[in-house]
Amino acid sequence: MFAVAHSKQAALGFRAHSGWTALVAVCVDRGSPAVLARHRVHLVETFTYEFRQPYHTAKKMPPDEGREFISRMQEEARRLAYRAICDLQSDLQKQELKLTRCGLLLASGKPLPDLDKILASHALIHTADGELFREALLHASVRCGLRDFRMKERELLDLAGRAFRRKPSDVMRRVTELGRSLGSPWSQDEKFATLAAWLALAARSKNTLKEREKLPAA
Repeated sequence: MFAVAHSKQAALGFRAHSGWTALVAVCVDRGSPAVLARHRVHLVETFTYEFRQPYHTAKKMPPDEGREFISRMQEEARRLAYRAICDLQSDLQKQELKLTRCGLLLASGKPLPDLDKILASHALIHTADGELFREALLHASVRCGLRDFRMKERELLDLAGRAFRRKPSDVMRRVTELGRSLGSPWSQDEKFATLAAWLALAARSKNTLKEREKLPAA
């Protein structure tokens, strides 16, 4: 049994890419995860390389113009992320489910330097492009009242194994099985987003248990 208490609460999981994210909504029913929705959400209005890779694009611009372009793309990504989360919140409310948390997969998690140093490093440009869209998802989640649970992607399976007291391969097999009734797409993006959401709910359950343990006896 993958034990997490049943609740009317749900969580979102994100696995972000440059310009878009896999988004999966999950609840827990009788100790097992259930997928409520899955989407591939665009975080740019115009889905071309120029806009999906804003730091790559800014490097080719004069400094002030590049800085303004990145700021504009950040605001656009935040707006589109907020719209997607709000729409899903509304849909889940109709099912009497409350969206309370989100799980986000991180890359290295290291803070980025200032813009000039980013644009001077091809590796940092790649990192910054991804971070812009992850930040937009976090910003939108906060606006929607969600508590975030962040984890490094390379640690995801080990973290899930410890959280659910199962072998990481068993946890991944369970997530893979969830997609059989859903059909395509059910790639690693959706699977990892599902795990991120499931872990966010597990973290909520553990925090709730700790809060209850702190309450004085009646």
